[in-house]
Amino acid sequence: MAQRIGYAAGAFDLFHVGHLNILRHAKENCDVLIAGVVSDEMLRAVKGIEPVIPTLERAEIVRHVRFVDDVYIETVPDKLDVWRDVGFTHFFKGDDWRGTEKGDRLEREFAEVGVEVVYFPYTVHTSSTALRRALETISGPDRGELAAAGRH
Repeated sequence: MAQRIGYAAGAFDLFHVGHLNILRHAKENCDVLIAGVVSDEMLRAVKGIEPVIPTLERAEIVRHVRFVDDVYIETVPDKLDVWRDVGFTHFFKGDDWRGTEKGDRLEREFAEVGVEVVYFPYTVHTSSTALRRALETISGPDRGELAAAGRH
């Protein structure tokens, strides 16, 4: 039987139980799990998000989650380019992508190269977006202060 190499990508900023859940579920469905940590530059360019925790620190946190075998820092937006670098056989995503235009396109592109897209339940009650909002409420809307606070 061929080795199942899984890939689960995310910002993993403000690490929370939803992140842990997707990594746990991913590891249960593959032999080797590589976690993709989206770089600060990519988060800014693609999502317009200023991360609280810098890339290398987020990668270090994720690297030490027991379900993760290796970490890859994403510096390009195209998941096929990432696949060419990493060589995964299974791509794991939260089910909030299922049935969306982006999810359908991802499934088509990966099907062409033999990669299976597997969806896991999205943890609705916890998200980095919700955590960011809560932090802004506590500390005020100055994102510069919030980002700086995460770097100390």
